[in-house]
Amino acid sequence: MTGTLRGVGVGPGDPELVTVKAARLIGSADVVAFHSGPRGDSIARRIAADYVRDGVVEELLAYPVTTGSTDHPLGYHGLMADFYDASAERLAAHLDAGRDVVVLAEGDPLFYGTFMYLHDRLAHRYDTAVVPGVTSVSGSAAAVATGLCRHEDVLTILPGTLPVPELARRLADTEAAVVMKLGRTFENVREALRQAGRLDEARYVERASSDAERVLPVADVDAATVPYMSMVVVPGKDLRADAAGRALASPEAEAAVLHTDPARMPSGEVVVVGLGPGPDRWLTPEASAALADVSHVVGYAPYVNRVPQREGLTRHASGNTVEVDRARDALELARAGERVAVVSGGDAGVFGMASAVFEAAETHGYGDVAVRVLPGLTAAQAVAARAGAPLGGDFAILSLSDRLKPWEVVERRLRAAAAADLVVALYNPASRSRTGQVARAREVLLEERDPDTVVVVGRDVGRAGESLLVTTLRDLDPTTIDMSCLVMVCASGTRVTEAGQVWTPRFVR
Repeated sequence: MTGTLRGVGVGPGDPELVTVKAARLIGSADVVAFHSGPRGDSIARRIAADYVRDGVVEELLAYPVTTGSTDHPLGYHGLMADFYDASAERLAAHLDAGRDVVVLAEGDPLFYGTFMYLHDRLAHRYDTAVVPGVTSVSGSAAAVATGLCRHEDVLTILPGTLPVPELARRLADTEAAVVMKLGRTFENVREALRQAGRLDEARYVERASSDAERVLPVADVDAATVPYMSMVVVPGKDLRADAAGRALASPEAEAAVLHTDPARMPSGEVVVVGLGPGPDRWLTPEASAALADVSHVVGYAPYVNRVPQREGLTRHASGNTVEVDRARDALELARAGERVAVVSGGDAGVFGMASAVFEAAETHGYGDVAVRVLPGLTAAQAVAARAGAPLGGDFAILSLSDRLKPWEVVERRLRAAAAADLVVALYNPASRSRTGQVARAREVLLEERDPDTVVVVGRDVGRAGESLLVTTLRDLDPTTIDMSCLVMVCASGTRVTEAGQVWTPRFVR
């Protein structure tokens, strides 16, 4: 009979935080295994020392490296995969001999724990179970002794190895955060906290719950002293303080503080910015300068995520179908004197947020708020440039979305553009809930156009995985079109070169 395998969490450092179940399994095991760095000093083994019985077989699984380079042909991850393979086979030998094996794990075995890699390799072969442990996050939060997250707060756990811009963005977008994997990454983490405006509230915790525990403001930490076994805790807001501040949240209260009348409160500005179709190089210098000057960025989450986080910037991300609501939020911030950017992909004035901002201003009484719109490269221009020059003559841009207008209107406009022999760029061709519009649009176009009319389909132009298809109206397959595509139905005079480039003459014969 084979032995059993147990991954046992021993908590963040204090031996008294080892659970009763973990202590019982450690004390009854035939084999106790544990990981360590190359020098063989295992923190998990030290934590569990009082529970390991005399004479038990011990298996030290020492990492070949923890940092630095390797000459392994597959690099660091290849070297570590080989190490986990070898470690699994060492434990399998014990299990095959009928010995029960406990693998010690700092914190919790499945929370950034190395036991996971043994579990991946052995759980399908042997009776395996996991005993959860007190995580380092729980230990660090207790050390800081401040509520980590409250009510609907979102807690985000981040590795400090992320690039600074990405780490700063995620820190700014969450109520509470814990940053792990410090050591040599600490200065980058501190810079990300500064850019996210979270540095003052962040606390550094070293060796949580152990005798060597230290808690300091992150700003006061000497980066040269930071070990890997440390983390940063960024608590969510204290709602008691927040409630006290809400008394000043109304326009009347703010006006009293400013000693002025609500009607004469300072008015900021909403600048509506087109970010272009994708790559940063297609963002205009004017747009970059505007984004560097505002205090708030408002928009659909994927577009807000494209704006680099920096100190003093607050991000307001929302879903894809609440354009007027987010525009109203931006106008309200601007009325209070804030500098606000509302962001769109492509050009904000082409099926983007510019129109929604003006709609919200007119509908909800924000006519006194200044609105400025900056142009951006739109998807039709990007696809046309990749294809050649299909927009060299007259053209029309239509959206196939019927979310804000009846399909009958879409079809009437499509038919008119086709009859006029315009190049037609089709935005929003399909989505998860709109799957039949492209097929119907093709039918309408074929009633007005020759089946050999050139069609260009651009997918994710400017982004990873970009593709461009030149086909005909006859051969266009509607089932291949989704929201990442722009479809361009060309004019009767549009031509294709021997090299496959598409262009429309400036003249009509």
